[in-house]
Amino acid sequence: VFSGGSNGDKSVFRSYATDQDFYDGLMKLGFKAGNNMTKENAAKTFVQGDPLEVTVTWDGAKKEYSLDEVITDSNKKSFQIRFGGNQKNALQFKTGCLLCLDSCPVGITSNANYTMGAVEMRNEVLFKGNDKVLPPDGSLVVITVRAKR
Repeated sequence: VFSGGSNGDKSVFRSYATDQDFYDGLMKLGFKAGNNMTKENAAKTFVQGDPLEVTVTWDGAKKEYSLDEVITDSNKKSFQIRFGGNQKNALQFKTGCLLCLDSCPVGITSNANYTMGAVEMRNEVLFKGNDKVLPPDGSLVVITVRAKR
């Protein structure tokens, strides 16, 4: 989540990049956004768009870790991150959401495993930072997003 967005303090990772910068970068690289999510359909719709691979590393890390290694899913599902797009909603709501852990009509990218509300409303899944892998809070990390192999 972009640190300057309204959800900047509610995330595992805070970014210096804005949601607009992130969206523009993915578009410039030729990724196709799903743009299928709306506030009205969010609880029943899975995000679409190009599939993405997300990795995390930091100074002193043993390796570049997959998103699955740094954030745990209580259902043990591997993340299915997609370029949802949602540029218009992102600009309107100013949450700063770059990568949501369930399908989201505002986040630029999100997890196609769950529909919106799976975490906070329906308790279908619990996501947690993996403290066995992650560096101390406040550490500078590098998050890389690329085409899923």
